[in-house]
Amino acid sequence: MFTNKMLFVRFMIIFIFVSLFCTPVFAAEFDINAKSAILVDANSGQVIYEKNPHEKLPIASVTKVMTMLLTMEALERKQVNLSDMVNISSRAASMGGSQLYMEEGEQQSLETLMKGIAICSANDACVAVAEYIGGSEELFVQNMNKRAAELGMLNSNFINTNGLPVEGHYSTAYDVSLMSRELLKHNKIHEWLTVWMTTITVGLPTKKQTQLEITNTNRLIKTYPGANGIKTGYTGEAGYCLSASATRGNMTLVSVVLGAPSTNIRFSESAKLLDYGFAVYDSINIASQNQIIGKVKVDKGKVDHVNAVTKENVSVLIKKDEKQNIRKEIILKENVSAPVKKGEALGEIVIYKDEKIIKRYPLVSDEDVEKAGILTLYYKLFKSITANN
Repeated sequence: MFTNKMLFVRFMIIFIFVSLFCTPVFAAEFDINAKSAILVDANSGQVIYEKNPHEKLPIASVTKVMTMLLTMEALERKQVNLSDMVNISSRAASMGGSQLYMEEGEQQSLETLMKGIAICSANDACVAVAEYIGGSEELFVQNMNKRAAELGMLNSNFINTNGLPVEGHYSTAYDVSLMSRELLKHNKIHEWLTVWMTTITVGLPTKKQTQLEITNTNRLIKTYPGANGIKTGYTGEAGYCLSASATRGNMTLVSVVLGAPSTNIRFSESAKLLDYGFAVYDSINIASQNQIIGKVKVDKGKVDHVNAVTKENVSVLIKKDEKQNIRKEIILKENVSAPVKKGEALGEIVIYKDEKIIKRYPLVSDEDVEKAGILTLYYKLFKSITANN
């Protein structure tokens, strides 16, 4: 009897631990013909399907998702501009594989290089962009790994910017989904990811320049309804890889397939994942990023109240036949003391399915509030007394 009780207690401890700390995964009764795969809701990050999601694998040109992400973030910081002219180094010009066939000493705008990366997976453009933004390819790669760590990509390591074969360069389906979701937050990138075919001019102006026609390596852009990204990849070691995204209505899904046996299979399996997600699930939008949800009183502050806003888009993924079971609760602090920092926690939105909590989203201050000086406090007191009288 004692042994059975001990076994039961151990089982309950394990059950509680798994319930608290594991990411919910919705069950799907099918297999994907690839070494690893995942399907996630781009807004909430909820996992719909997974197969070996944390297995470390070479990801070939899917690496360029991180290269594009760092470039978009540099643009957002106004560190660089799309109109900037980038010098093509001998190293950039020497890259093999998919490329724009640029020559050493040639200059191209940063926007042209980004088109080359996003549309035709240009290896030479990746190196040129890395050298321009990072100062050197090596420093840029260091920033790739730093950003990966910030995103929670715990099983990734980048050695180069383009995914050409090299020992120690790897990621996972789950990690690829993290950087893919982050990239999709930048509106400008969609203009390039969704181009099927375009022409760019390459070559030194002192020689005969070439009108190069480039075609999107992601076939789903043309064949799958709602497809809007993201990146293909192939090497002999990595097999056929694809991080794909598609939007229908208010729901965007990201599927990642790594190590598929053929190019046709990577596209068909990605479409299978996306089809399943759109058929069975829906995304309920609760609030937009930076939306004002309420106000919190500020004690001894220069202002009396501060707005409580959402840090991110608030949404929940749910099966279509369970939408009526979702409700939200807004919890705000009654008051805070000055000074208040922008981004300081003021409360949360709690999402319930029936009576079970399934998601919590923080609510934060939308501005800094300094502590009021003595004159301001006396003025507020005088104003309060006058108003009461």
